[in-house]
Amino acid sequence: MRDTVKKPFDFKRLIVAACVIPLLILFIQYTRPEPWFFILLLIVSIAALHEFYAMYKMPHKLSIPALVAGTLLFFIICFSPYLIIETMFFSFLILLLIRLFAFDSPAGAMSGIGPVATGYLYILWFMSFQWLLRGDAYGRYYIFLLYTSVWLADSTAYYVGTYLGKRKLCPSLSPNKTYEGAAGSIVGGIAGSLLISYIFGFGDILENLNLTVFAVVVIGAVLGSVTIFGDLIESMFKRDAGVKDSGALFPGHGGVLDKLDGVLVAGPVLYFLLGFI
Repeated sequence: MRDTVKKPFDFKRLIVAACVIPLLILFIQYTRPEPWFFILLLIVSIAALHEFYAMYKMPHKLSIPALVAGTLLFFIICFSPYLIIETMFFSFLILLLIRLFAFDSPAGAMSGIGPVATGYLYILWFMSFQWLLRGDAYGRYYIFLLYTSVWLADSTAYYVGTYLGKRKLCPSLSPNKTYEGAAGSIVGGIAGSLLISYIFGFGDILENLNLTVFAVVVIGAVLGSVTIFGDLIESMFKRDAGVKDSGALFPGHGGVLDKLDGVLVAGPVLYFLLGFI
């Protein structure tokens, strides 16, 4: 999420969104979870992990094995979760041994190996919750609910912050984000949850999932709120790594990780929230 202040209208942002979002909608709507949605999640997750390692300038002889192990780990998390502990142990042990024997000096060992474990937890584990959501009987609704709420929260925060933002939210991490933009994020999240519930048939969704209109509004508000935190968490990592964007794949949007920051956190939150509502 990029909540900026007094910035000219960003047409690149709209053009990229207009090209990418319809394709993603068609993909989710007309393909099966297995294998297609899993393949999409895997590709996006590994791309984001690669950006994360590049942000921290991990050497290739460590980052490439970490990406290979991460691919296996993501598969295990999604399809054989009972093997997660064993897979995490051996994957991390192998990477520790690579760091131990493939480098001439122990200097920088922690800064080199630290992003590996953080990336596994922050990206791969968090992204795996979308697989759990999609595997449900109403998985298509949950995924559209997640992405629409987060994207509308992100966009509303961006434009509200651009034209109305005055009070700084967290200047040490992201100096251009404002409380006004944060409020816009919550409103956008609510609008997204109501919109998707209406498109899927409001009455059917409420009845079959035992939800109320109030519950749908709460879900949207929570997703809009955690979108803010997801963005700030990524801003924390980018500040620490000394970069402005995680990548440059999407003009006006940044990299893959820049577009995932909200859903990375919102996905697990939605999964747990549905269990309580």
